[in-house]
Amino acid sequence: MRHLLLLLTLLLSPLAGAQEEYLGPTPQAGHANGGVEPAMVPAARPELVVGELTTPRFRILYTARSEGAARQLATTIESVRDTFVGVLGRDWPGVTELRVGVNREEFEALALPGGAPPGWAVALAYPEHRIVLLNALTMAGPEGQVTLRHEMAHVALGQLGKRWPRWFQEGFAQNVTGENFSMTHYSALFHAVTQEKVFHFEHLSEDWPDLPSDVELAYAQSAAFVAWLAARHGPEGMGRLVDEVSTGQPFEQAFGKAFHASLLVEELDWREGLAARYGWLPLTTSTSLVWLGATGLVLAAYVRRRKQKAENLAEMEEQEAAEDAAMRAAFEAELAQQRQQQELVPLSPPPADEGTPETADTAATTEWYESSASHGPEFEDDEEGPPRPSKPTVH
Repeated sequence: MRHLLLLLTLLLSPLAGAQEEYLGPTPQAGHANGGVEPAMVPAARPELVVGELTTPRFRILYTARSEGAARQLATTIESVRDTFVGVLGRDWPGVTELRVGVNREEFEALALPGGAPPGWAVALAYPEHRIVLLNALTMAGPEGQVTLRHEMAHVALGQLGKRWPRWFQEGFAQNVTGENFSMTHYSALFHAVTQEKVFHFEHLSEDWPDLPSDVELAYAQSAAFVAWLAARHGPEGMGRLVDEVSTGQPFEQAFGKAFHASLLVEELDWREGLAARYGWLPLTTSTSLVWLGATGLVLAAYVRRRKQKAENLAEMEEQEAAEDAAMRAAFEAELAQQRQQQELVPLSPPPADEGTPETADTAATTEWYESSASHGPEFEDDEEGPPRPSKPTVH
C-alpha cells in the first residue's frame, strides 16, 4: 500500500519537492554543527530554575511554568535513550541534563553563556557538555518527540566520538527519530535513482549542498545508508564503529576496522540495491501495480458517481422549477379568464316586486290602455276592462 501512495505522489507531483525550500528534518533544532558550542559551563544553575527531577541517566531542570512538562518528560526519557542504545550498540557515559522552559524568554534564559540559541531554534544541544535545551510549548506539539530525539542523537554522537562525518550524524539522527520513513525521502531517492544523481558520501562528509532539492536528497540518502548499515551489521557492528571512532582515528579508518570493508565498498553494495528499493522495479514487479489500477478504477468510479449525482440533482431542481413556473402561469391565466368573463356579462334588471299593490295596478292599467289602442273603440264599454277614471266636474 505504501508503494501505491508513493507512486501516486511521484506521478502527480514529481517536482514538488524541488520547488520548496528544504532546511532538513528538524529545521528548528540546533546542535554543535551550528557553531553554538560554548566555551564553558556555568558553575551555578540559571536563576529561573525552580526544581529538578532525576532518573537513572537524566537530570531535568524546570521553571515554575514548565513543571508539568518536565514531569511528563521524566516518565518517558529513559525509554527514548534505550532506542539509541539499540541502534548504536553503545550507551554514552554520564548523566545528561535537560533544561525545560516555557516560551522564548525562558528558553534563552536557560542557555549556556556564549551559546545563545539561534532565533529559529526551539531546541538546542550542547554535545560536549551533555546538555539539551527544550521549549515546553514545542514539546507539546506533534513534532516534540522528533525534536527531542534529534537533539539527543547529537549528544550521543558527541559523547561517543569526535570525528563523525556530516552524513552519518544526520543519517543516525533521522533513524532514531523515525524521519527516515517518509514519503519525502522516498520521492527524493526515487528521482535520484531514476536520474542517476545519487551523491557520493565522500562529498557529504563536511560540506552540504545548497540547492533545496539537493539538500533533500542528501538527508534522504544519509538516512537510508545509515539504516542499511545498521540492518547489515547490527548493534554489534555499530558498537564496534563507535569504539573505533572513540579512539580518535579518522572515520574511514574506523569504518574499515569495524565492518571489515571500506566505506567505498559498502557504498557500492548499497547503490546496487537502490533500483530494487527506490526505482520502478518494486512498483512493477509486485502486486502494487494491480492494486494501483484497482485504486485508480475505484477513484474514477467515485468521481464519476459524484458527478452523476450532482447532475441528477441539478436536473431535478430545474424540473421542479419548470413545474412551479408552469403551475403559476396556468393559475394566472385562469384567474385572468375569470376576470374577463365577469366584465363581459351584462347586469340583468332587478325583478319586479309583484307583491306590492301599487305596482300591480300600474302594470294592469298600462296593459289595458295598450290593448284598447290596438283593438278600437268597441272595447270602450267592455266591463271587463279597468274602470275609467272619473272626469272632472266643471262647476
